[in-house]
Amino acid sequence: MKVERNLIHILADNRWGGVERYALDICRHYKEAGWHVTALTRDAKAVDSLFEQEGIALLHAPIWGMLDFGSARVLAGEIRRMPVGSVVLHAHGFRNAFTALLARKLTGRKDVKVIMTRHKVKKGIDSWLFRRIYRNLDAMIFVSRLACDRFLSTWHNRELPFSQDKIHVIHNSLNINPAEPVDRTGKSPVTAMFHGPVAPGKGLEAIIDALSKLKGSRIRMRIVGSGTPDYVDKIRRRALQRGVMEMIDWRKHSTTPLKLIEECDFGVLPSQTEEAFGLANIEYMCCGRPQICSSNGAQPEYITDGREGFLISAANASQLAEAMRKLASDPDLRRRMGERASATFRDTLSWPNFIRHLDPLYLS
Repeated sequence: MKVERNLIHILADNRWGGVERYALDICRHYKEAGWHVTALTRDAKAVDSLFEQEGIALLHAPIWGMLDFGSARVLAGEIRRMPVGSVVLHAHGFRNAFTALLARKLTGRKDVKVIMTRHKVKKGIDSWLFRRIYRNLDAMIFVSRLACDRFLSTWHNRELPFSQDKIHVIHNSLNINPAEPVDRTGKSPVTAMFHGPVAPGKGLEAIIDALSKLKGSRIRMRIVGSGTPDYVDKIRRRALQRGVMEMIDWRKHSTTPLKLIEECDFGVLPSQTEEAFGLANIEYMCCGRPQICSSNGAQPEYITDGREGFLISAANASQLAEAMRKLASDPDLRRRMGERASATFRDTLSWPNFIRHLDPLYLS
C-alpha cells in the first residue's frame, strides 16, 4: 500500500527573504514528487503570494515564538486531519521547532518527524528547555560548516546534550535547471551588481566608497533591493556626497534576480555580517558570473579566492575597488572565473546534490 507523505514548512517571518526562498524551493520539489505540501505562515501577503503561485497549500497561525501554544494547536489540528502515513514538520530556527514538537506531542502520533534548519551563525543555548528541544528533534540541518561549528562551540570540550547523529551540514542550493551562461563579451559598460536587502550590514557603504575610487572607469554599478526609507535615503546621500550617483543604476527588490544577473558581468556582495550561507552568492555562480564577496562568513566553503571570484575583508573599500578594477579591465579573467563558478555550482551545489542529502532525512 502506498504511504501518503505530508510536508509542512513553518515560516515565521512576514517578509520575503532567503529562508522563505529555501523553503519554497523544497516545497515545490516535494509537491512535484507527489507529496501533500503545506506552508504554515503568519498570513503575510509578501510570503503567501509566492507559495500560492506554486500551488502550495497555506495554513495560518500567529507563530510568535517560544511557548506559542496557539500556533501549536493550529498545527496539531492540521496534522490530525492527515491520514496516518508520514508527516514531516520542517521548522526554521529552534523556537519554531518547539512549536512543531509541541504540536506532535498534542497529536500523540508516531508518524510525525520534526526537522529544523539553522540559517544563522550563532551559539547554541545550553538551558534545560533548549536541551530538550535538541534531544527531541529528528534532525538538525545547518546550512554551512561555519553555522554548525558556531552552534556546537557552546559545548567545547564538553559532552553534547544530544546525539551527534542528529547533526547534518547541507549547503543551500537553487531549485532550478541552470542554463548556459549568457555571453557578455564586448558589452559596454562593464556592469557590476549587488542584490539583496538594502540594509545595514550588507556592505552598501563599502560599495559606495569603492566606486568613489573608480571614478572615470567603465564600471557601472547596479543595486537591486529594497529597504527602509531612512536607510535607503542614507545610502543615496552617501552616493551623492561621494560623487558616484551617476555610476549607479537603482532597482527595486526582485524575487527573480537571475535574469538581472545575466545582464551583468560580475557580482559584488561585501557583507559585513557573518553570512551562514548566501543564496545570492550561488545565484551568481549558477549564472556563470564571478563575484567579489566578504570572507567573514561561510563564503570560503564554496568560493576559493582567485578561482570563482575574489574574497575580501569585510567593509574594506580599498580591497573591493581593486578587485572590481581587476575584473572590469580583464574580460578573459571574468570568463575563466565565471566558467569555474558555473562548474562548482554544477558539481557541488546543484539541486540534485542538495536533495540527495535531504531525502534520507525526510524519508528514513
